[in-house]
Amino acid sequence: MRSRIDFNSNWLFEGTDKVTLPHTAVELPFAYFDERAYQRKFTYEKRFVADPAWAGREVSLCFDGAMANAKVRLNGTEIAAHADGYTPFEARLTGKLKSGGNIVTVIVDGSENPDIPPFGGVIDYLTYAGIYREVWLKVTAPVAIANVKIETPDALAATRKVTVAVDIANPEAQPLSGKITATLCDPAGMAIASTTAALDSDKALLVLDGLAGIALWDIDTPMLYEMVLSLETEHGSDRTLTRFGFRDIAFTPKGFLLNGRRLKLLGLDRHQSYPYSGYGLGRAAQERDVEILKNELRVNIVRTSHYPQSPWFLDKCDELGLLVLEEIPGWQHIGGARWKAEAVENVKRMITRDWNHPSIVTWGVRINESRDDHDFYAETNAMARSLDTTRPTCGVRNFPESEFLEDVYTMNDFIDGDHKELGGNRPKVPLRTPREVTGLDRDVPYLVTEFGGHTYPTKSYDQEQRQAEHVSRYLGVIDAAYGNDNISGTIGWCAFDYNTHKDFGSGDRICHHGVMDMFREPKFAAYVYKSQSDPERGVVLEPVTFWARGERNVGGVLPLIVLTNCDEIEFRYGDNPPKRFTPDRAAYPNLPHAPVVIDRHHFTEDELGEWGMFWEDGYFAGYVNGEKVAERHFAADPVATALTLVADKESIGESEDVRLVVRALDQAGNKLPFLFEPVAIAIEGPAILFGPDLVPLRGGAAGFWLRSTGTGTITASVTSAALGTTRISIAAERETAS
Repeated sequence: MRSRIDFNSNWLFEGTDKVTLPHTAVELPFAYFDERAYQRKFTYEKRFVADPAWAGREVSLCFDGAMANAKVRLNGTEIAAHADGYTPFEARLTGKLKSGGNIVTVIVDGSENPDIPPFGGVIDYLTYAGIYREVWLKVTAPVAIANVKIETPDALAATRKVTVAVDIANPEAQPLSGKITATLCDPAGMAIASTTAALDSDKALLVLDGLAGIALWDIDTPMLYEMVLSLETEHGSDRTLTRFGFRDIAFTPKGFLLNGRRLKLLGLDRHQSYPYSGYGLGRAAQERDVEILKNELRVNIVRTSHYPQSPWFLDKCDELGLLVLEEIPGWQHIGGARWKAEAVENVKRMITRDWNHPSIVTWGVRINESRDDHDFYAETNAMARSLDTTRPTCGVRNFPESEFLEDVYTMNDFIDGDHKELGGNRPKVPLRTPREVTGLDRDVPYLVTEFGGHTYPTKSYDQEQRQAEHVSRYLGVIDAAYGNDNISGTIGWCAFDYNTHKDFGSGDRICHHGVMDMFREPKFAAYVYKSQSDPERGVVLEPVTFWARGERNVGGVLPLIVLTNCDEIEFRYGDNPPKRFTPDRAAYPNLPHAPVVIDRHHFTEDELGEWGMFWEDGYFAGYVNGEKVAERHFAADPVATALTLVADKESIGESEDVRLVVRALDQAGNKLPFLFEPVAIAIEGPAILFGPDLVPLRGGAAGFWLRSTGTGTITASVTSAALGTTRISIAAERETAS
């Protein structure tokens, strides 16, 4: 049977440093750096002894991702090369291994090679060099299962069907005879159905039909099944397990359908980068981002902007029920003939890697925001359709009346912040209508794939009026989308702030475009998304205020937006009688949960007079079905009271990454947004820290990631001159706690 051996430890980087993969070649500062630091070649080397049990077997080194132009050598001889930084590749070791020690050398070139997408123009994100995803050693029989494609046609039928197309790896072209068996198993591993076919070529198709009692994969009930394939030939046996789901999707001119049910898509774009470590965080960090998107921000779709992302990320989307728009690498620029050929190959690599993920609902086969190029995009669409007939294609553009070659018209609509095309002759609108954008005389499937972002960058510590405007823009766009059945939904730019080239961002090499900062701490706009969920998933009560008399121009906190999914809220100022407010359906008639907007007209002059020269505490309460379900208190005299430190997990595995967040709180438990003092980080036990050990608070918080280096107890301590020391312990175990 096959073996999958972890090959991530004990790499020698640049001849001096022993590192564990995933790894970033250059650990960049948080801001104000020179991104050219990683735009060169780097060398990784690993020494190992070939196991005698590998004799007569197929042995390959499998790379999940290396940025960008990678070459692999075994004992000094080049055995593989891969130019795409975002998809996996293999280096075949069979017949080349020495009986004693062996040396694998990997050279990654972080230069922006103009023949490789996304390079050749300017890019609004960084492509950090390094072997930044995991590496595995695969050992199989000489004839083995290569790729598996599972489809579930007619998923809405009373009895269901699954087809399994299998490619057989036979690198030595040996005679083929034998059998292959497909067994469908439920999530507990119990067999439901099975079929066997004779094998006489390098391809096989197996069909399981008449399946009853099959549950559909859905965003609320993401049921995953397992397809176990067993191969028996005269050359040995092989076995693989592939997860998948039964589900039906359709983008229509009247919206998106999941399993026949209309679903308004509400999502965010995501870059796979992190402060200091770049792309080089592993499984736990990838999975945590999905948990944040699904459970904290409560979106139902994510776009992998602007490249295929980690298999761990997609696996977690499958598990939690988060839909995905996945796209090929690129940003605005289209290169020459070699570049285009590579982009078409990127389509193939992306789809053949990821076609079994039920979470993926459309393939992005156009370079983000690029100009029209009929022949090029006819070819990318043709490639996608030849590989996968079960999902539509889409192509993200940012200008109207672009040639429509895809199945879904996807548009980055920044009209709310950019009115150049309007000539100043029409009122401001949050979104254009689909026909205004497409220029077509008919309705077509239509999805907004970016809005906000660069048109209103907002830092977590920006002044309150900017925070309120940031929130208002998100509310307006999302409300407009909910009010138009021809719009399948909106994906906002973007989930998390990210580092970028000097040509973009705020001059600090950061695009402050996220509804969360780079440490995944929420800005107020994050609660626009979270508040659209039902209270059963968690009550949201978030007044968009720092609660300070003089923070806004002129002063006061009115108008005050309260992001909530409550039926009504109660507000009290100081010892004055409380007042009740209901969601502002006049301004936001289409949102599932409109915000409450408290303004001067809600008060009499006498009541406003109570807001005198002395600033008082503010109290908010949320009510659902007449019952109080949430409370918030804002202190009139906030003082630094507590330093808290929390970790995403209480226990982690060996070589696993974990995020920790430190927050400075006032006496009411609210973050202190303008407390920028430094905090010192100290780590004891088997772990390394990514980034510096002295960092400033930003927006009242700071985050950092650790990686375990063994087993035992990891103790992280954070010290503030004003608030003392707080610490937390994390258990590093051989097996990750469930």
